[in-house]
Amino acid sequence: MDKLFINTDGGSRGNPGPAAIGIVFYDGNNTELYACCEFIGTATNNEAEYKAIIKALRILLKSDWFIQNNSVDKAIVCRLDSQLVVEQINGNYKVKQDHLAQFISEIKEIISQFKFKLSFHHIPREENKRADQMVNQALDKELKGKG
Repeated sequence: MDKLFINTDGGSRGNPGPAAIGIVFYDGNNTELYACCEFIGTATNNEAEYKAIIKALRILLKSDWFIQNNSVDKAIVCRLDSQLVVEQINGNYKVKQDHLAQFISEIKEIISQFKFKLSFHHIPREENKRADQMVNQALDKELKGKG
């Protein structure tokens, strides 16, 4: 089974405060295929985490990989260092805020377009350094421009 790994991270400085997302796609050999980051304005850490996943899934939908590989013998593994967000998406933790529940609805709507298996896994922060680096790159660039 061919696998694609998507590491995402979101963070804010202030919580809520200036926030950004980082996304990194890897193949089954852990080779980086694509990375991006984006400043998203003011958000909480959790909002940024959700926005990172949504952005990553939207990028995936438009990718050549998706177009060529949207079949049941493929798998996508989404890896996040936010256990809370992973457990909320997986339905193991309740979502107490309506706006976060809307993010989950959006994620499920996007996932409905996939034929392949998609899973969400919590990973230790040290295994998500590249996505975190992307978050900080976007924040540093945005905040430096304001200084």
